[in-house]
Amino acid sequence: MVATPSKSAPFAHGALVLITLNSPREKFWGAVLDINPAGISVRGVDLNSFDEVTGMLRADEHVMPATVFFPLTRLERMELDVNNGPIPSLAERFESKSGRAAARFLRVDSEERD
Repeated sequence: MVATPSKSAPFAHGALVLITLNSPREKFWGAVLDINPAGISVRGVDLNSFDEVTGMLRADEHVMPATVFFPLTRLERMELDVNNGPIPSLAERFESKSGRAAARFLRVDSEERD
């Protein structure tokens, strides 16, 4: 299961986030793997590919999330992927469009931490 963010550590391992990057400007959705002084490691998809990935999964095509590292110098903003009233989170949209659980696709539900 995806880590439930706590008030003391909302961006813990497994938290689903939306990351806004600069130089070049990009948005990336995924699960936090690690945050350290050099940057952030995440497993997910570029937001530009989100609909294509969900469509491919719905069609039972093989798609894998990318595991990437972004240096903190590129990080403009990171926010938790949560619903906003009637607006669903990206994880909820992912599940309704692909028919698969976001945590399972991002492979954070079965990982163990040190």
